[in-house]
Amino acid sequence: MRIGIIGAGFIGRTVAQLVIAAGHEAMLSNSRGPQTLSSVLSGIRGSQVGTVEEAAQFGEVVLVAIPLEHYRSLPARLLEGKTVLDANNYYPARDGHIDALDHFETTTSRLLAEQLPHSSVVKVFNAILAQDLLQDGRAKAAPDRRALPVAADDRVAKALVIQLLDEIGFDAVDAGGLDESWRFERAKPAYCIALDKTGLKAALAAAERQVEMPEGSWRH
Repeated sequence: MRIGIIGAGFIGRTVAQLVIAAGHEAMLSNSRGPQTLSSVLSGIRGSQVGTVEEAAQFGEVVLVAIPLEHYRSLPARLLEGKTVLDANNYYPARDGHIDALDHFETTTSRLLAEQLPHSSVVKVFNAILAQDLLQDGRAKAAPDRRALPVAADDRVAKALVIQLLDEIGFDAVDAGGLDESWRFERAKPAYCIALDKTGLKAALAAAERQVEMPEGSWRH
C-alpha cells in the first residue's frame, strides 16, 4: 500500500519506518513543508517527503498524527474515499478546551469523522508511545505480543488496519465504533499501557466515561 502520513512527529516517523519495513510505501509531511524534513530522508531509508496535500493524495491510507487543535486544517477533499488513521489525542493544555470533549458528548475520532465526512476514519496508534511502537512489535506467534485497540464504523477499513497492525508486529482488539473510541483515549486504563489481547479487552471494559486515571498511572 501507499501510506501518506500527515504529521512528522514521533508517531508519524515511527509508523513510516515500520510500514516501510513491512513492504509498503510511505510519504511523510508536516505543516511546515518538505524542506524541513531532510532528517527524514537520511534517517528513514525509503521514505518519501512531501506537502500535506501531496501526502493526502499519495496515500491509499493516510495517517493523521497532529495536535488535535489543528484537525480542521486537514484537506478534506483530498481525503475523500480514503481510509484515514486517527492517532490524535486531546490534551486541553495544548489544544485548548473543546466543550464537547470536556462534557463527554463526543470523541476525538468523531470530531475528525465529521470534518472528513467522505473518509473512513479508524482510531489507531493513539494509545502507544512511539518508542514502544518501535520496540514492542513481535512475531505473530510470540507469547508476549502486545495488542493495540482499534475503533471504526467502517468494517472494511477496520479489517485493513488490523491486518496492517499484524504486519508490523501487533495484535489488535476491536473496540467498536468511533463512538466507543473514548475507551482508549487519554487517561483511560488502556492508554499507553502494554497489554496483551486479554488484558486490553479487560482495560477497555473497565473504562468509565467520566473518570480519568491519575496521571502517574499512565505514560505520556
